[in-house]
Amino acid sequence: MTAAPAPTSSESSSASGGPTQDSFDLVILGGGSGGYACALRAAQLGMSVALVEQDKLGGTCLHRGCIPTKALLHAAEVADNAREGGVFGVRSTFDGIDMPGVHSYKDGVVSRLHKGLQGLVKAARVTYVTGRGRLASPKTVEVATESGTRTLTGKDIVLATGSRSRLLPGITLGPRVMTSDEALVMETVPERVIVLGGGVIGVEFASVFASFGAQVSIVEALDRLVPAEDEAVSATLQRAFRKRGIKALLGQRFAGVRESDDGVVVSLEDGQELEADLLLVAVGRGPVTQDLGYAEAGVTLERDFVITDERLNTSVPGVRAVGDIVPGLQLAHRGFAHGIFVAEDIAGLEPVPVDDTLIPKVTYCDPEIASVGLTEAAARERYGDVTTFEYNLGGNGKSQILRTAGFVKLVRRGGADERGPVVGVHMIGARMGEQVGEAQLIVSWDALPDEVAALLHAHPTQNESLGEAHLALAGKPLHSHP
Repeated sequence: MTAAPAPTSSESSSASGGPTQDSFDLVILGGGSGGYACALRAAQLGMSVALVEQDKLGGTCLHRGCIPTKALLHAAEVADNAREGGVFGVRSTFDGIDMPGVHSYKDGVVSRLHKGLQGLVKAARVTYVTGRGRLASPKTVEVATESGTRTLTGKDIVLATGSRSRLLPGITLGPRVMTSDEALVMETVPERVIVLGGGVIGVEFASVFASFGAQVSIVEALDRLVPAEDEAVSATLQRAFRKRGIKALLGQRFAGVRESDDGVVVSLEDGQELEADLLLVAVGRGPVTQDLGYAEAGVTLERDFVITDERLNTSVPGVRAVGDIVPGLQLAHRGFAHGIFVAEDIAGLEPVPVDDTLIPKVTYCDPEIASVGLTEAAARERYGDVTTFEYNLGGNGKSQILRTAGFVKLVRRGGADERGPVVGVHMIGARMGEQVGEAQLIVSWDALPDEVAALLHAHPTQNESLGEAHLALAGKPLHSHP
């Protein structure tokens, strides 16, 4: 995001809540990834737009999610590099983590991106209204601002109120029981941490804590970590975490937690009790839809999610919904794509609906996980016969330089005699998230292994691993065994 020219005086009045106009083509409730993307694209298409946000422009992703957590993960990577410099012949020392310094670095990244986004919204002449918004009718949003209630009328309304960290029954937040929100501002590194939940958020924070020097245990109710990923990825992550000293208690259900001044005691249903200095609750995120007037206006909700059709229409004509409040993947770039789609659909451009299967996913723990398309199990359920291949990163030069282990797994539709397209790509290893862009193109365009094998991949790069995997699946392996 780059800085934009200063707004005109009329834009300044709009951006600060001044009532230059309260009737718009589009009113968007929520200024996170889905909301601001919708606002910017709609403004590009000539619509008058009001964007309502009660907290900060950019929402959870920018301020309490994607950006600050990935900054922490990079700091964790730097800590590991300093600790292990001797492996590379570099005399480096590790004297511990300076949390104020980490926060200064993290907050600086967030601040620069926030300022850039504010500039983009002003330059697009979007009316930005700060306050708590509520859907008052299918055409109006009421906003409680510092100066009173402001009513915004829109030909179309977009609901983009995002998600918040979930808690389990029996859990009360306190100084030693926290969610990712509180973990992002903790002042010291605890010696022992229990992470409740082995999904994306849980394994990312477990990775950070371990790199910062804490003893980490993950409690997961299901039988594997990152259960939404391919089973082979889960198994490899579990082995890698074990080598890093991260303990995973799988198939264990939470029963309760007792907090004291000295620490926490976490009880499991099988009778085990675990002691630690801190409990991080990472059991997923729930939609923010309650007490916002949605149900009263006739919008259908299920388990607090807004139900839509594939074009993101709610049950109320003229009211759309985007992002985490719509059932499916809870990813910032999904919300971003939803916002652009809705703006273009309202403008009559007839865009193609967003397909969750084709959305790339990255989990930024160490080792990193990246995937797109169907897992092997899902592909077998959908198509019956599938063919898979795993290319081990042990044969990749750049991976050896980085001292990372892992693999690229391809899932192809059809058996040995039917050379169908690749329907899933699953990768684990350092920096594999940077390869998911090509993987998305492969799956989205129904590429055949032979077609990808014909492409050149620069040497030495980890990107070569994608090329090598497709060479093998096309029947001509060079650095691997079919």
